[in-house]
Amino acid sequence: MSQQQPRRSHSYPDSMKYGDVFDVHGDIASKPVAPQDAASMQSAENLVLGKIQRGGPAAVMQSAASYNVRAGIVDRDEATDVVRDQGVSITEATIGGSRVVTERIGGEIVAQYVDPRVPETSTDSTLEYTIGEALEAAALSAGEKPVDQGDAAAIQAAEMRATGSSEVRPGGLASQAQSAADVNPRIMSDENKTTLSDVLGDATARLPSDKPATGKDAQLVVGAEIRNQPGTNTTPGGVASSVAAAANIDERLKLIKALRQIERAHRLIKLEKPTRNLSYLAEGSSSLPFQLRVAIASTGPHKRPVAKGKYKIEKD
Repeated sequence: MSQQQPRRSHSYPDSMKYGDVFDVHGDIASKPVAPQDAASMQSAENLVLGKIQRGGPAAVMQSAASYNVRAGIVDRDEATDVVRDQGVSITEATIGGSRVVTERIGGEIVAQYVDPRVPETSTDSTLEYTIGEALEAAALSAGEKPVDQGDAAAIQAAEMRATGSSEVRPGGLASQAQSAADVNPRIMSDENKTTLSDVLGDATARLPSDKPATGKDAQLVVGAEIRNQPGTNTTPGGVASSVAAAANIDERLKLIKALRQIERAHRLIKLEKPTRNLSYLAEGSSSLPFQLRVAIASTGPHKRPVAKGKYKIEKD
């Protein structure tokens, strides 16, 4: 007679919450750190910084999530609603000649530090990340995973979106991944199987063309991976997760760039009444592609929005 195991183990009296490991407030502070949250931050750090930072947010989240899984508090494929709806982000800005990195979870800052690897002459804070770079990030974060049919389908979708072609290139990433997915199940030892790092380690060099990742790209790659593997979740840090992370970062950078352009445009407008305050009211969006809708409130006695939307710039 089988007995159902309790969800919470008596060896783990409490969960590791975001408020326990980061200086955060609001709803996120009381939520247990989940494995898919950690995987999202790992993908973002690999993509933007080139590797997972030792002692950084991704590493801290992974430790906390592992504890919560062992305690039976969260499942291995679980994500908090904050990360699922608002995502994670990493931004860089040059301040006083130094490149300052800021990492956020659902809009809450969890880390801010100076990146010593970036030369002071590099000032582009709106760099977009390509599909090829996202594939190489997957090779870093989930590189030891043997390629399966879900990976092959996701890589094929990613390659087609990057190149704009509807055909599988002979000898290309998708072709190699599909071959590996077909052969791997017949190989007994995992050590001899073809892994994601084997296929994607030099993805940017092997793609004939590349482009910044978009929300539409992420939707197609995620859908391809889920349809071709058991279950309904993507591989943590895998192909779909990495492309989605790249798309999320790119769309947020586009938003920042658009808001800056609007601010510059307002400074060029000659107003009878000088502009005193310029405030940004921005909210995250859980939908992909990320929709930029800007409302500009006019000055004077008849203040009214010119266009309605989530992103608002107001002037007194």
